[in-house]
Amino acid sequence: MTSLYPLSFHPIYKTKIWGNDKLRNFLHKDTGNMQKVGESWEISGVQENISVVKNGFLAGNNLEELVEIYMGDLVGDKVYDKFGVEFPLLIKFIDASDILSVQVHPDDKTAFQRHHAYGKTEMWYILQANPGSEIIIGFNNDVSREEYLQHLKNKTLREILNSEEAMAGDVFFIPPGRVHAIGAGILLTEIQQTSDITYRIYDWDRVDANGKSRELHTDLAIDVIDFKYYPEYKIPYKDHLNQTIDLVHCNYFNTQFIHFNKPLEKDYYDLDSFVIYIGVEGTTGIEHENGISTLKMGESILIPAVLKDIRLKPEEEAKIIEVYIK
Repeated sequence: MTSLYPLSFHPIYKTKIWGNDKLRNFLHKDTGNMQKVGESWEISGVQENISVVKNGFLAGNNLEELVEIYMGDLVGDKVYDKFGVEFPLLIKFIDASDILSVQVHPDDKTAFQRHHAYGKTEMWYILQANPGSEIIIGFNNDVSREEYLQHLKNKTLREILNSEEAMAGDVFFIPPGRVHAIGAGILLTEIQQTSDITYRIYDWDRVDANGKSRELHTDLAIDVIDFKYYPEYKIPYKDHLNQTIDLVHCNYFNTQFIHFNKPLEKDYYDLDSFVIYIGVEGTTGIEHENGISTLKMGESILIPAVLKDIRLKPEEEAKIIEVYIK
């Protein structure tokens, strides 16, 4: 019997100029006296922001220390061989009361050449959206580099950007090179590579209390932007009760959606990866060989790779996102 068990972590809260109070009021996060909390980093291996365990006998240890000690038993042998002690994914909740800046991320090759870091591939699952909220993602037509720069100069970038109405349950995949922005009134969970490399393209001409604009990265961004138009930016899937539904499969993570009202058995014998569960609705009991853990809406939990038999038991009805690397 292994001593490892599902790990919960202390959230790392980030104040943002566009942050609000949904993390506290909708997800019941204890943000204390912090104002304008825009992000809750749930599971992080980003340096200076490494998650610390809050449950069980490993409480107080950070994630990097645990990977160093437990290696493949915690993250999976192949994951450990590739990433070493750096945990490869970053899980967040994001609350946007105002539209975020238009951004783009580099791929691994460019990020390594420029920053000696990984690039950023990410996905979003919308937990809640105010009526009329929108996601900006990609372009609404094929755009040339010259057209893009002209619109950027004229502050008419919005004219060539694609927007999608945001509703609870929507899923968006953002590969490197795809321009994007979270619109006002949206609460979502983000799954991404462990990387904090972001190129800010346009910030809607906002200024801070001192009248200063935030830094833009026009020259860095221009070489990584994918200017092509794609007919579908939203990930299509159907919600089937008591089934595991595929969402995103890519080189960096795999995600599934589970909506269930009866117990579900999970067999991870062939996976060789950690698993993360993100609670997006209701409460789920997680039975494992060393006991029972609980996952509520707005929480995330890390299942060590060595735990192969998991039984998920919803309290009445629940929805979770399942994340792993394959």
